Amino acid sequence: MSREGRAEAKTSRTLHRRGLSRTLRMVLPHLGEHKLLVATGMLALLGDVAFRILEPWPVKFAVDAVTEALGASVDETIDSSHNVEGMLIFWAFALALIVGGRALCNYASTIAFARTGVKVAARLRTRVFDHIQSLSLRYHSKASIGDTSQRLVGDMGRLQEVAVTAGLPLVGNLLTLVMLLVVVLLLNPLLAVIVIVTGAGYLLASHVLSPMITAASRSTRKGEGRLVGDAAEALAAIRVVQSYGLEETVASGFAAGNNKALKAGIRARRLAARLERSTDLLVGTATAVVLGFGGWQVLQGGMTPGDMVLFLMYLKIAMKPLRDMAKYTGRIARATASGERIADLLDEEIEIQDPPHPLSMGRAEGDLTFWRVTARDHRGSPLFHELSLQVPAGQRVGLLGPSGAGKSTLAGYLLRLADPDSGSVLIDGCSTRNLTRADLRRNIAILLQESVLFSTTVRENIRYGRQDATDAEVEQSARRAGAHDFIMALPEGYETELGNRGDTLSGGQRQRVAIARALVRDAPIVLLDEPTTGLDPAAREVVEASIRELTRERTTVAITHDLSMIQGLDRVLWLEAGEIREDGSPAELLADPRSRLAQWAASQRGAAGAEPGATADEAEPATADAGAEPRSASASASASASASASGSWSRRRAEEVSR
Repeated sequence: MSREGRAEAKTSRTLHRRGLSRTLRMVLPHLGEHKLLVATGMLALLGDVAFRILEPWPVKFAVDAVTEALGASVDETIDSSHNVEGMLIFWAFALALIVGGRALCNYASTIAFARTGVKVAARLRTRVFDHIQSLSLRYHSKASIGDTSQRLVGDMGRLQEVAVTAGLPLVGNLLTLVMLLVVVLLLNPLLAVIVIVTGAGYLLASHVLSPMITAASRSTRKGEGRLVGDAAEALAAIRVVQSYGLEETVASGFAAGNNKALKAGIRARRLAARLERSTDLLVGTATAVVLGFGGWQVLQGGMTPGDMVLFLMYLKIAMKPLRDMAKYTGRIARATASGERIADLLDEEIEIQDPPHPLSMGRAEGDLTFWRVTARDHRGSPLFHELSLQVPAGQRVGLLGPSGAGKSTLAGYLLRLADPDSGSVLIDGCSTRNLTRADLRRNIAILLQESVLFSTTVRENIRYGRQDATDAEVEQSARRAGAHDFIMALPEGYETELGNRGDTLSGGQRQRVAIARALVRDAPIVLLDEPTTGLDPAAREVVEASIRELTRERTTVAITHDLSMIQGLDRVLWLEAGEIREDGSPAELLADPRSRLAQWAASQRGAAGAEPGATADEAEPATADAGAEPRSASASASASASASASGSWSRRRAEEVSR
């Protein structure tokens, strides 16, 4: 083997051992949760091994008895044949009992290990799913949904299957081999050497091929994960694919990935088959040697025919675990690749965690504060630099600015979907880092540009806003959102099952169901992220009326480029280059031709050929002219907040700092 080949083989073995170690560390803690089942399975497994060791002995005694009877005199044969018949019946009955006992023990161990494997896999799958939900948006923005789903379902299923069909039975096979080795060494040391050499040959082949099988299986699972991701992406965008005639393009990309995964899968299967066939060759050779050498010893008087039969049966019993181990080694190698992928997922750091000693928060008043917030975006570029902002309770604030200015990021800090690098985000003077995520998010309702509905009934989709909401509260929220009439027109009203992501409803209907969900939450803080984008004028008008109901007397942070919606806010902030460049009421800013908001609104009206006051929600604000004089954010902020609110905020800030 070349130096490169040896280096590659060494790397494969290292990765295989590391992957197996990571998989065992991940699974073993959950095995400890089912000690009784594992102990039951192990006891039954020991019984199975003991009955395997005993099984050949009735055959040995029967063969020796028949052989002795055939070599006796006629008178002795008459007496002996009577004894031989009795012995044959006795040993046949003993063999039946031993086989029955082994079958019973094997059944008990299989059931115990199967239940253990299923429970461990279910517990591990729940743990992985909880971990995935705890990961920040930074991870989810980069990860493939399809690949993550493949790890959660496909890789977990592979791990469970192998734990039941290979991993735990492998323990029984190893115990069988050890006990058989002791027995055959006592019976005939020379023939025992053949078993030892055969086992060593298997270990050598396994040592060489197992890492290669793991590497090929790892490539297969990664390829399958990418395939699931590609398929999920294509199916999620099926309207675009069909509308633009991209079926062949998408299919060709899928086929290329499929072929790559297929080749890796074939290589893994081929290597596993090579290990199994090598073991078969070793077993066949060992059996032939034992038969020839054992027969010669019988002729020389060194052992009885029954002893040779006993040894051959032991050899067969010993070789079966070797064959099984060869088969299981391939499965375990493939499971190791799956286990590594699951371990990689669990190793992803949870950025947002609840504090060890959280403060208790009831219903918030809705006073929001960003204090000297500094952060970088996902590319590492500066996003905010010591940005400070106060939103008094009940105020409706709009966030505008060029794309990438951090509007959604700033709103996401309130939900703790991410944390700033430094600085504090406070609700009612309490840092969000000092609250549990459940307490914090219970006080916030959110409405997105794309209303996310689930494949369940309309009633349950609304109730997701607050799980303990009554049917009457659900229907009242739907009425306030202007959704009750069209819901009642559905085939089964509130019990109508929605399709994938609510695609059976129109965009305006989906948004009104989402507003009803936000209303039933009855949270004091509302976050809006382009809630009217993509709606036709009629639907927009209905949705805007529902949004006004949603935001009434609630602190509202709205990211929107809908001019009519902007004009209905109390305050508008222009966010750009990590700073608040403008801060004032919509009327004030729109009346000043030098303001960025007025220049953006004028450009949108001109581009759309619309009358003043028309909406332009599809356009993204561009950076204002360099010559425009920015308004003072601090001066506008003081104009928008009363002196008492400012004093209250200062006191809460002092308390937060002291904590």
